[in-house]
Amino acid sequence: MSKKVLDYLQNNHERLLNKLTEFLAIPSVSTSSVHKQDVVDAATFVADYLKEIGFDQVEIKKTKGHPLVYGEWLGAKSNVPTALFYGHYDVQPAEPLELWDSEPFKAEVRDGRLFARGSSDDKGQVFMQLAVFEAYMKTEGKLPVNIKVCIEGEEEIGSENLYEILADKKEQFSADFAVISDSGMVDNGQPTILYGLKGFTGLEITLHGPNADLHSGMYGGAVRNPLMAMAHLLSTMKDVDEVVQVAGFYDNVIPLDDAERQLIKDVPSEDFIQSTGVPETVSEKGYTAKEHTMARPTLEINGLFGGYQGEGTKTIIPSSATAKLTCRLVPGQNPDEIQELLIKHLENHIPSGVKLSVKREPLSAKAYKVDPNHPLIEKAAKSYEKAFGKEVVYVRMGGSIPVVEWIDAIYKIPVVLLGFGTPDDKLHSPNESFPLENFDKGMKTLVYYWQEVASCK
Repeated sequence: MSKKVLDYLQNNHERLLNKLTEFLAIPSVSTSSVHKQDVVDAATFVADYLKEIGFDQVEIKKTKGHPLVYGEWLGAKSNVPTALFYGHYDVQPAEPLELWDSEPFKAEVRDGRLFARGSSDDKGQVFMQLAVFEAYMKTEGKLPVNIKVCIEGEEEIGSENLYEILADKKEQFSADFAVISDSGMVDNGQPTILYGLKGFTGLEITLHGPNADLHSGMYGGAVRNPLMAMAHLLSTMKDVDEVVQVAGFYDNVIPLDDAERQLIKDVPSEDFIQSTGVPETVSEKGYTAKEHTMARPTLEINGLFGGYQGEGTKTIIPSSATAKLTCRLVPGQNPDEIQELLIKHLENHIPSGVKLSVKREPLSAKAYKVDPNHPLIEKAAKSYEKAFGKEVVYVRMGGSIPVVEWIDAIYKIPVVLLGFGTPDDKLHSPNESFPLENFDKGMKTLVYYWQEVASCK
């Protein structure tokens, strides 16, 4: 069966690439009101393509923000599983435009890569799934499994309306498992099973001192400087060995066992010094940099500001200081509980002479992890290896994809992350691109995978 489908993809390669180019030409920037109609146009493109493929039911669902595209084809036998495929059609802004080597919304092929905003994140990967569905329908007249499609237009702005839709329309979106193609591989040509994602939460904290900036000569020595107080406060949260000092922070963390540490060890190591320009790496005491990045929780200061920021010197004691903090979480940690622990620590360590105010990060998410030996994961590994001709590696990612945790929480089904991006794709940056080799081998992987999982009911 798969040969006819693969032949179809090969014979229609240029046409499909041109169709993807049309998709990429729509500047569906979800964060900008200027592109509101473009976002609608991208949703329409997806809906029209699903109808063209032969999906039985296709609808553009209105939300409080940008529309969501839903489609379903349920023509497979009753003993065949139903999969929910999730992706997003919105993209990041292209600015700064002057840093692009070609027009961001006019796709261009150079050096074996397709350059355009959204080529990797996530239009290119969404399109690959849809093209494989087309190939199956045009050659076999059916898909190997029942498929429900959920493609939203707000992922790049936090998927603000998605959770409510998934919860309210639970029956409509229900499936035996979910598949997401919005991730990548650890290296070019290295098939990668992503079996875990970190959770996320954070705070914005402000220390308030005098009711206005003060002359440092007249008041220095009598009034606490909020910026200095912030430095003292933040230094209590993590030691020089990268161990978080917040009481209870690690209490519910599920320890890494020897088998998982070996999986992480087998992943090709990134040269952090070369890729980031730092003089040396640091990681939590007792763990390697890979283990800390992939599978241990972190606490970071993302922004720190207050006082005079202009040229030269302004001798003041600033009236306030602000810091933005985020934590990447692992299985066992609850974002709400971590927020409470952070706040309690801050309140217990605040220096005298200043007052603390806190803003909570509203879009927190729990970590997600699936057993790397799950049958659906094993079939993904087999499909990757068949298409790429190389043994897979297994990784947990330091980033967060909230929809993964939402699907897990609402539907209690496994989520399979079938991603084909590479470290060279420059996501969210000028000159985003996607390797054409992965466009072809990725679609082969998907052809094999959908055929493999047909027996997983």
